[in-house]
Amino acid sequence: MRLGLALGYWGRGPDPGQLALVREAERLGYDSVWTAEAWGSDAFTPLTWIAAHTSRIRLGTAVAQMASRSPTTTAMHALTLDHLSGGRVLLGLGLSGPQVVEGWYGRPFPKSPLTATREYVDVVRQVIARQGPVALDGRFHPLPYGGDDGTGLGKPLKSITHPLRTRVPVLLGAEGPRNIAQTARIADGWLPLYWSPTRTDVYEAALGAGLRPGFMVAPLVRATLCVDVAEGLLPVKAMLGFYIGGMGHSARNFHADLMGRMGYEEEARHIQELFLAGRREEAVLAVPDAFADDISLVGPRERIAERLDAWRKGPVTDLLVLARDPGTLRVLAELNA
Repeated sequence: MRLGLALGYWGRGPDPGQLALVREAERLGYDSVWTAEAWGSDAFTPLTWIAAHTSRIRLGTAVAQMASRSPTTTAMHALTLDHLSGGRVLLGLGLSGPQVVEGWYGRPFPKSPLTATREYVDVVRQVIARQGPVALDGRFHPLPYGGDDGTGLGKPLKSITHPLRTRVPVLLGAEGPRNIAQTARIADGWLPLYWSPTRTDVYEAALGAGLRPGFMVAPLVRATLCVDVAEGLLPVKAMLGFYIGGMGHSARNFHADLMGRMGYEEEARHIQELFLAGRREEAVLAVPDAFADDISLVGPRERIAERLDAWRKGPVTDLLVLARDPGTLRVLAELNA
């Protein structure tokens, strides 16, 4: 099981200690570093900065939002960064949700998200493979565009820039069973948002009998080396309270739905109710310690070591660690050696 460092997206501004943390992760042997985006900082610019200050660590997006760019634009980002970094790009993509897609990007959330995702990946791969002009008779991403409001002058084009690699690994952030099943068929890897090594049965049916050799399963896990487990779980619960309570609508929240499938449906709805009523602190405290603990690595070294074994026994190939201190990164590297 490889280790990756997950940086997430910026809050009010960039973390001045982030580059030093990445360099330490590279020194410790971490295989990859991952950035994200919500409705603030983008995912690709920080990776370009990191690429210029590192030499080996792979550079992943977890995730780049599909609604924010056309598939050809995303492929251009990946192709360019892959050249500049010497072939280190891992392209993680995700649909996001209706609230972000329509509220921030001003685009309709696709009524057939599986089709939209499949077309997006198809176009990205065509651009990077550069085997011919890019063309797709698609519902969501037709190339050339042939709508009634167009000029009709578009023609299939092939990238001017030759790729460093004709195939960049594409991973998908997927939460629903059908989306996960499609990810296992069409992508090079999967980025689970919540993963519990004791509840892998939640995903077994969607993943199928077996995954292809080389297929990446790369969940994010918040890790904290500490003495007081309850205190160490508070940041996990704060994250869960925000995602389950605020990253979606009461009638459509993919994160709350996933928590429900993991055995906490009643608790997820209660968290939503509190958060949407403006009672955010109560929403965070309502997150069950058991759920927060299931999807994280928190506590003294001995406890983390014991729990890390459970993560290694399943299908996880890459553990993407959310941690802000070098000490936690160092302990995980030692335990995973």
